[in-house]
Amino acid sequence: MGLIQIDSVNVLVRSQELPLFARLGPHPRSLIDDASAAGELFEYWVHEASHVPTDHHHLFRWRMRSPHRWGAFRKLIAERPEFVEQVYDYVADNGPMVAGELKQRVGKKGTWWDYDDGKIALEALFHEGRIGARRRRRDFGRLYDIAERMISAEILDRPTPPEHEARKQLLVMAAKHHGVATLTELADYHRQGNPPVRPLIPELVEEGRLVEVDVEGWSKPAYLHPAAGTPRRISARALLSPFDPVVWNRDRTERMFGFRYRIEIYVPKPKRQYGYYVLPFLLGDEIVARVDLKADRPNCTLLVQSAWGEPGITQGQVAQALASELTLMAGWLGLERVHVMGAGDLSPALGGALSP
Repeated sequence: MGLIQIDSVNVLVRSQELPLFARLGPHPRSLIDDASAAGELFEYWVHEASHVPTDHHHLFRWRMRSPHRWGAFRKLIAERPEFVEQVYDYVADNGPMVAGELKQRVGKKGTWWDYDDGKIALEALFHEGRIGARRRRRDFGRLYDIAERMISAEILDRPTPPEHEARKQLLVMAAKHHGVATLTELADYHRQGNPPVRPLIPELVEEGRLVEVDVEGWSKPAYLHPAAGTPRRISARALLSPFDPVVWNRDRTERMFGFRYRIEIYVPKPKRQYGYYVLPFLLGDEIVARVDLKADRPNCTLLVQSAWGEPGITQGQVAQALASELTLMAGWLGLERVHVMGAGDLSPALGGALSP
């Protein structure tokens, strides 16, 4: 995948754990934390906040040198550069730390999203790559420290490629992860934006690093990674996080699978169509259902608050496969049972498939 998008919602499990479960099945849940502690992953703004291989650190240095996208950060850097340096020096002398620890000492209450100036300075330094961050296990907060104590000297000393070439490498990587994709999808994978990369695509095609193709039913040209193959059969079975690369680009999801998907976390409950935390269910090469899941940890139960099948599916077959995947997930999360609460057209068949 090349990156794992981070999200704090924990109604089921932290979202960044789900793409690994979708691909690996049950695995040690400390895997991401262990890889971060070992220096194999670092956190940065890539596809939003993301865990990224440290081997790719040099490919994002052009972004670290670019202006921050949020005005409050640019304003603080421009108007109080000495304060930003004070924060850096404090972390260098006292880190690692969370933002709250800094607030008590050098922060000044601000008005931007209830962030104080110290927090903004930390995030500005994080954007510049001078400060790194890891997630604390107990509360998921960012633990900040200077980059030299979080990323190995070998990685930091690696030559920085020109922005032009770094962007091209990211596009090729995005093509490898997608298989086939439009320009917009390639640009979106690492949140590069279309205008900066549009002139790079013809160069990559000419160099043989991308292959331009037509995809039946697509209105725009697509680009194939040269090493992409066409499998004769796909036997996938996976519950997909809302932030899984398979479905995070909603237009692509609809075009690839005929599956319209929206996150309803921020939709008022009476207006939700499918539920609060809905995961698409991939079976073979189709998305065949969606389920609204919640981990009821006090009662050791994985709750299926609703289950909906896609048009044209064989409900019994899908329900059996989904029941197996939910049982596997419950065991991985340390939950003892799966309980279907009844909402949704697939719930009766799913409840039957889960019955002893």
